[in-house]
Amino acid sequence: MMSETALMVLELAGIAFLIAGLPLAFLYFKKGMGLFQKLNWTIVFLTFDLILFGAFTRLSDSGLGCPDWPGCYGTSNPFRAIEEIRAAEAAMPTGPVTVFKAWVEMIHRYLAMSVGFLIIIQVIAAFKQPNPRRSLAIRGSLFLLVLVCLQGAFGAWTVTLKLQPMIVSMHLILALVLFASMVWFAQRNDLHNLNDSKTISSLSGGLVLIAILALFGQIFLGAWVSTNYAVLACPDFPTCMGAWYPNMDWQNAFFLWRDLGEAKSGGIIPMAALVTIHWTHRVGAIIASAVLLYVAVKAVRYPESKVQFWGKAIIALLALQIATGISNVVFQWPLVAALLHTGGAAAILFCLVRLSAWSNSYFLSGKSLQQGSV
Repeated sequence: MMSETALMVLELAGIAFLIAGLPLAFLYFKKGMGLFQKLNWTIVFLTFDLILFGAFTRLSDSGLGCPDWPGCYGTSNPFRAIEEIRAAEAAMPTGPVTVFKAWVEMIHRYLAMSVGFLIIIQVIAAFKQPNPRRSLAIRGSLFLLVLVCLQGAFGAWTVTLKLQPMIVSMHLILALVLFASMVWFAQRNDLHNLNDSKTISSLSGGLVLIAILALFGQIFLGAWVSTNYAVLACPDFPTCMGAWYPNMDWQNAFFLWRDLGEAKSGGIIPMAALVTIHWTHRVGAIIASAVLLYVAVKAVRYPESKVQFWGKAIIALLALQIATGISNVVFQWPLVAALLHTGGAAAILFCLVRLSAWSNSYFLSGKSLQQGSV
């Protein structure tokens, strides 16, 4: 007889299959580029959606909506765990477990599992690609499979370690590494359709890479602010606590391996540490914005229209990031602004990886995309 755990895992796999089956069916009947490339770009799209829904899960305090993993109170869905959920909600109405939060958390897990399922399909499809693209397709898809498995492990640790800030922050960073890798992989597989004689190779790949690294650094600082609930630690703008350089506590602010809300000594994290976290994110925003704006302006001045397009997109998204970042403080962290702030960061990353296709190094690939590609 099948154990309850095995049955739960089987049911979760079935749910992931059903969710993943919708885009697979759409891809199969949609005309256009090859099936493998359509699958690649669909995974990119769904991963972006997953990042946004993950942000909603965090911002709605639903990360522990189901306090076990991978199921919900040992079941595959909140319907079957409704008694346990309602009992927890009755005991603590504003606590981490409610019916709404349980559904948010499980939908997030379902979406994550469906992306993982599609990557497995991607691996299988990679082995069927014709030469000379097969080697890249296999290596790239296997790398993405390893990344998504690692991301799943961090998702589990997020729950089992009770939203430890470092784990939650790394969960977001890995999600964006996975997203950027998927974009790179999808557009790199477009190379075989392009004419080598039209290569554009004067855009600095090193400069684009520096911009990506600066963006990741700022995203980590933003995640550290969010996971430590330090968004409102500086309630005023542009100053912080009425000063340009408020009282700081660097030792507790960036002591990474600790439980949520704890200081280095094990007590409650002091307000000065939360202020330090928030203030550092603001300073990082100035540095990262300067780097991104420099790269975007160089791209806008470039004669190739596709390069100009991604440069203009980065400038527009950077303006959105600044506006939503300020809104989070001035309007006391509204959910819409916070979601747009996370989505904007992911969108800028998408634009930078797309822009890298016209660089003179294309991140050690030795080739650039050509004028016919978007």
